[in-house]
Amino acid sequence: MTAAPERPLADRMRPRDLDEVVGQGHILGPGKPLRRAIEAGRLHSMVLWGPPGTGKTTLARLLARRAGAEFIAVSAVLAGVKEIREAVARARALREQGRATILFVDEAHRFNKAQQDAFLPHVEDGTLVFVGATTENPSFELNNALLSRARVYVLRPLGEQDLVRVLERALADGERGLGGRGLRVDAQLLRLIARAADGDARRALNLLEIAADLAEPEGEGARITEAAVAEVVRGGVRRFDKGGDLFYDQISALHKAVRGSAPDAALYWLCRMLDGGCDPRYIARRVVRMASEDIGNADPRGLQLALAAWDVYDRLGSPEGELAIAQAVVYLACAPKSNAVYRAFGAAMEDARRHGSLEVPMHLRNAPTRLMRELGHGRGYRYAHDEPERYAAGERYFPEGMPEGRYYEPVADGLELRIRERLARLRRLDRERGR
Repeated sequence: MTAAPERPLADRMRPRDLDEVVGQGHILGPGKPLRRAIEAGRLHSMVLWGPPGTGKTTLARLLARRAGAEFIAVSAVLAGVKEIREAVARARALREQGRATILFVDEAHRFNKAQQDAFLPHVEDGTLVFVGATTENPSFELNNALLSRARVYVLRPLGEQDLVRVLERALADGERGLGGRGLRVDAQLLRLIARAADGDARRALNLLEIAADLAEPEGEGARITEAAVAEVVRGGVRRFDKGGDLFYDQISALHKAVRGSAPDAALYWLCRMLDGGCDPRYIARRVVRMASEDIGNADPRGLQLALAAWDVYDRLGSPEGELAIAQAVVYLACAPKSNAVYRAFGAAMEDARRHGSLEVPMHLRNAPTRLMRELGHGRGYRYAHDEPERYAAGERYFPEGMPEGRYYEPVADGLELRIRERLARLRRLDRERGR
């Protein structure tokens, strides 16, 4: 008969009380609301939002244990309405016995509307307490009706020192951890494992467990070597949830660093995204957007360079093409900034929608046929190249009955300074013509 496999180290080392929880001081520190709720066993529906390995499941279990409540766990990936109904029936029976029930929904962002609606009434009437765990922004993924009945707690990635504490505790614990194996490991190797875990305690413990299995015998115990640690951390990537909040937070940071003329920070966020596995073509596309939105006509070469970087990547691929994207990012960060076209486009679009389908003035209409000419299309149009300074001063180009918009206001920087000066002169000529 085959022996049952031992539970993973990360599961065995799950904190048994609040004092064993590492990190999350902003919600679990002395006097903080969640700590007070858990210590007092006060149940309320909540959503625990944070990256993997930060303690969401642990906190839900601690709350249930402290409150003496039944803990029913379901996965939003695997569960359907049937499983929810079974959980509700169980909670209803326990309620009649005077016992509360916590329904813990892992990956709650994967629940569809029908699944959420199935247990919402039972949250409202107190049959069960909903505790959801999610790595995604709950304001985008959960129904407003459910969110309004749950408090959201944000969990943060664990710092390197926090993860080192988790690893040291596992090495010292002879009951649940690795303390009975006589393992020795240098402090710098624990820090290396902590960095590779990238804020995830579960990942850190999994890496340590693998490294322990590769430890070399030494005396009556064993030593975790540098070679073993290098082997287990090889190929690890930073947290980068494609399509999730972290994805959009990092591209937002890159864009804002470029806009803020911070080339070093822009390069850092670019490398964070590439290191995390982001498709460089996606970054290249966003860099083109940055060139138009934030540099614009202050330096039109920025748009040309951004498009060239995209083309270079398509031709060369990784890693050679990534350098071209980096070149474009640095150039845009250092270039003079203007969002004048971006603002002008938005204002013009608003006017186009507000004023509706106004007719094109007769003098601006095309007249390719005799009939159109007889109907007056193009009559009275002034050809700008035949006018002084190649400008038809006083001419009107907006529809009749619509006030002339002033959308584009160039900034006093880069090439737009010269554009600004030219437009100012043309507007003086308009005023002289009485417009």
